[in-house]
Amino acid sequence: MDEATWAALAATLTVLGLVWTWVSYRRRGIAGGMRALGFTMLPVAAWLTGTLEMFTEIAGSVTDWATGLVLNPITWTGIGLAGSGIVLIVLAGYLRDRQLARGQQATSTPRTGRTLPEATSTREPGGSVVDDDLADIEALLKRRGIQ
Repeated sequence: MDEATWAALAATLTVLGLVWTWVSYRRRGIAGGMRALGFTMLPVAAWLTGTLEMFTEIAGSVTDWATGLVLNPITWTGIGLAGSGIVLIVLAGYLRDRQLARGQQATSTPRTGRTLPEATSTREPGGSVVDDDLADIEALLKRRGIQ
């Protein structure tokens, strides 16, 4: 395509974008209109920078690839291998996380066979049962007038 065709394509996309901008402004207000105007400026910017032609070549290449994909058994074998590889990667990450969690759990519990001492509780004058570890914190809060 020549330069005039690319300019016509950019102009057409811009006019359609301006219609979209007006409708968006009327329905959604200034924020919707500004967003639509931003998208409206992109085709002209792509034409001026030469990337509009690149985008159409990429779209054409993807289309050619997709049409060749339909009945090609070699391509489907590749897709199957890619899917299997992704499944293996995800599964390995899941198994690794489980092993790390199991390792952390093993280091946090003692292996001597003894159990951890249970927390003792005391009955306060108010009648509530409080662990000894929390009694100091509760006393500090009472002194500060928080509780």
